[in-house]
This record gives sequence, C-alpha cells and structure tokens, in this order.
Amino acid sequence: MTVLVPMSPSVFVEFQRAAIESYAKQNVASGRWPAESAMEFSRAEYQRLLPEGPATKDAHLFEIRESATNLTVGTLWLAVQNSTGTPTGYVFNVEIAEEHRRKGYATRAFEALEPICRDLGLASVGLHVFAFNTAARRLYETSGYEVTGITMRKNLRREDGA
Repeated sequence: MTVLVPMSPSVFVEFQRAAIESYAKQNVASGRWPAESAMEFSRAEYQRLLPEGPATKDAHLFEIRESATNLTVGTLWLAVQNSTGTPTGYVFNVEIAEEHRRKGYATRAFEALEPICRDLGLASVGLHVFAFNTAARRLYETSGYEVTGITMRKNLRREDGA
C-alpha cells in the first residue's frame, strides 16, 4: 500500500534541491527558458511559491511511502488555491525516485491524494505537464485528469542559431 505522510525537514531539503534542478531542466527542454538562466528562474519560482518552505500557508508537502516497509519512494506537493472563491488543489510537483519508477507508486499516490483533497474541501485538483513528458501524461490521463488547455509555440530560430 502507498501512503502520503507529511514531508520531514530532511526530505524537504533534498526535495527542494532536486525539484528546482528538475524544473529548470524541463523548462529548458520545453524551450521556455534559456539554459544559462534556467536555475536562477527556477529558484525564483520556488521562492515565490514556497516562501516559508514547508511552513508555507496552503502548501501540503508529502513523502510518498510504501507502508509495508515505511520506505520513502517519492514526494508530492499539493497547494490549495482559492483565487476564484472555490477552493481547488494544484499538484506542483510529484517525483518518484528513479529506482522505484514503473512500480505503480505514482498511480497509488494520486489515489491516496484524492481523499486528502476532499477532506480539505477542494472542488478539483489540477496540474501541469510538459508536452514532451509522455509517461507523465499517460499517468495523469489514466488517473482521470483531463486536458483543460493547450499552450503552443513556434520556434523562429534557425537550427544554426541565427
């Protein structure tokens, strides 16, 4: 069984380091950010979204654990948002450690997240996925998430950089 437990301070330190690095790489891969400033942009975004770290209001940071062994296999960050007057959830980050991937932990983590969201009184839960991340897109679709918009862009630079 997979359970979500509040993230420990030591796990938060590693979560934040890895998440900032991963977010920078994904934004570079998607063409949104230049490589030379991606880490700076990513750090700024995490500082804006988690200004108080794990104590940030409406931030729910979890370790994804295998309950039989109490082994932490990943992390999940849910934020409660209320900008429209209806409380909703937003999954900013979910990560399964590489050695634990393809074992169903992410699917079970999303299943474990739903009752937490209901207990928080959330009307829905959303997330963002980069288009190139086909494995994550499949996971979210099979977990019942639906596409609500598509952002597109056209690269105007030639292959030679000009």
